[in-house]
Amino acid sequence: MSKSNGPRTEVLFKLFIYVALITLAIFIIVPVGWVFLASIKENAEFYGSPWAMPVGFHFENFIEAFNEAQMGEYLLNSIVVTVFALLILLVVALPAAYVLSRFKFRGNGFINSFVKAGLFINVSYIAVPIFLMLLDWNTVMNTIFGEGLLLNNRLVLAFIYAATALPFTIFLLSSYFETLPSDFEEAASIDGAGYYRTMFSVMLPMAIPSIVIVILFNFLLFWNEYILALTLMPGENQTLPVGLLNLMAAERSAVNYGPMYAGMVIVMLPTLILYIFVQKRLTQGMTVGGLKG
Repeated sequence: MSKSNGPRTEVLFKLFIYVALITLAIFIIVPVGWVFLASIKENAEFYGSPWAMPVGFHFENFIEAFNEAQMGEYLLNSIVVTVFALLILLVVALPAAYVLSRFKFRGNGFINSFVKAGLFINVSYIAVPIFLMLLDWNTVMNTIFGEGLLLNNRLVLAFIYAATALPFTIFLLSSYFETLPSDFEEAASIDGAGYYRTMFSVMLPMAIPSIVIVILFNFLLFWNEYILALTLMPGENQTLPVGLLNLMAAERSAVNYGPMYAGMVIVMLPTLILYIFVQKRLTQGMTVGGLKG
């Protein structure tokens, strides 16, 4: 009896998993597809059935979103901030994670604990203190140089993004570096390679799957971040999430829904394209990271 119930239970379990995954996929794909279809509809089509297919391809919504709503400028600002934030983050986090995970020195445990403590800090809790700090420094710079450069500055926002993402990134990379075998470092040392050569030529290429995960997660974090961008960019140089909220408020009040959904597509499209290109590496990084060499 137990033998006959075993395969039946396994089949039911697999069926439950498939049904759950298909249901989850439907709940994700349908809203995304609906937004894409809504972005090419004329405004009159929104007064009929919301599930009706577009009559034609009304690409003027994207032109209006780029020109009149300045989504092109917001897109450029988001690209600049995200790219600089990722570069700063990788330059700082990669050597720090490598040293903390592969070397033992006085204070190593304290620094690791300090980094892990940063995982519990929510960015929304420190947005106002960061703004007040930069505002005070801006006042000092105004008295000395006659101009403050810390607010409405894309590079400053990129530095803050990188700083807030450091604890998670160092923790993730350190966990991956700890799984790598020490044989390669010993072989590089025998060949005469120093610490820097070993890190850049041996260890970092082996950690590429983990680095891809870090880039993807932090790209999504920086690209969709709203609170710091709204707080530290009160004037020009606003990023896409802030611009999208402004666009939604303007178009909703004007009862003009096409450009609003076109703006949503502009925000979503880069993340979808990036995920399609790095999907294989992302899966590889998630599976390899837990294996000991």
